[in-house]
Amino acid sequence: MKKDWSRNWVKSVQPRKQRKYRHNAPLHVRHKFLSANLSPELRRRFEKRSMPVRKGDEVEVMRGSSKGLRGTVNRVDVKKCRIYVEEIKVKKVDGSEIMKSLQPSNLRIVKLSLDDKMRQRVFERTEEKPKEEKPEKKEEKKPKKKEEKKEKKKKEKKKERRKKEKK
Repeated sequence: MKKDWSRNWVKSVQPRKQRKYRHNAPLHVRHKFLSANLSPELRRRFEKRSMPVRKGDEVEVMRGSSKGLRGTVNRVDVKKCRIYVEEIKVKKVDGSEIMKSLQPSNLRIVKLSLDDKMRQRVFERTEEKPKEEKPEKKEEKKPKKKEEKKEKKKKEKKKERRKKEKK
């Protein structure tokens, strides 16, 4: 097993390799791991299923003890792959409150912050692309390799027969 992270990583069934890939991934790749599903309204509006969560987005918790709670994203920790929401807090033993860290897979984006120009460009790109219709399939199918081999053998046999007949 290779020691470094590779862009050309081939998916593996082994959990240890999957964890290794995520653990050793650089930050620009980890940013994509921070994607959360969009709400149905946003899906229809932007024609996208999920987006990376950013500071200022409004999210809803879908799983866990905080299920159903909503709040705005205060901090995104790319290194730890965690998201911190202002309204969701946990009490510590000493009585102080801290924001609870959440996994992006357990969240749904309800409202996007479109302040960032880079994020607006993502939506502009999807609007520019016209939906391409699939080209019609050609009815002519290539013969399979086995069939090709059989045909070649038949032709060779015919040639041999002709040669014998001529002699």
